[in-house]
Amino acid sequence: MKNKLLSALMLGSLCLAACGGDDEGTTNEPTTPAFTTAQAINTYLEGKTYLMEGANIPSHPNGYDENKNLGSYSQCYNKVTMVITGGPTYAVTSDLGTFRTEGSTTICDNTTKSGNAAPFTTTNVLVENVAADGSCFDVTYTYNGFGQEGRGKLSKDGKTMTLELFFAGQATGHRCVNGAVGSKTVTLNGAAFTGNAQQVYVQQ
Repeated sequence: MKNKLLSALMLGSLCLAACGGDDEGTTNEPTTPAFTTAQAINTYLEGKTYLMEGANIPSHPNGYDENKNLGSYSQCYNKVTMVITGGPTYAVTSDLGTFRTEGSTTICDNTTKSGNAAPFTTTNVLVENVAADGSCFDVTYTYNGFGQEGRGKLSKDGKTMTLELFFAGQATGHRCVNGAVGSKTVTLNGAAFTGNAQQVYVQQ
């Protein structure tokens, strides 16, 4: 009797091992971050690096045509890197692109870097007015001597961050209350803004 009982127990164990027990077919789905509060967004972003380059550079960064030579205010970029640390603090490094022709209206070559990188570090970052579904949030970045403001969004997995930004005090209709990121609701310096100011950053 004892030998029969041991054999039955061993057979049962082998069946569980081979068949996966009662949990066969179940998987542990990866959790998706919920970007529904400013705190959740800031917590997720801390310690991460995001890069904008190539086709992710919009035609009108900060609201200005990249093909306009505006001197030190030109918006022709090769790439922009953001390193986000606690606070939050954004260390932003901008590598400028190259103008291919002379004159005030020119051609911005995003593929070729010119000059030295321009580093900027925020003195204050404000994320607020987060949509209930996390699809839009207002952002205000303050630096020494200038600021950026607008609206943003994160992809569901947090790997892509889109920021529709304008220089502080120049735009209206650029917040989430006015519409989703990219909505044609913006007035820039008193005129309807028709360009694309959506800067798209990919997590590195």
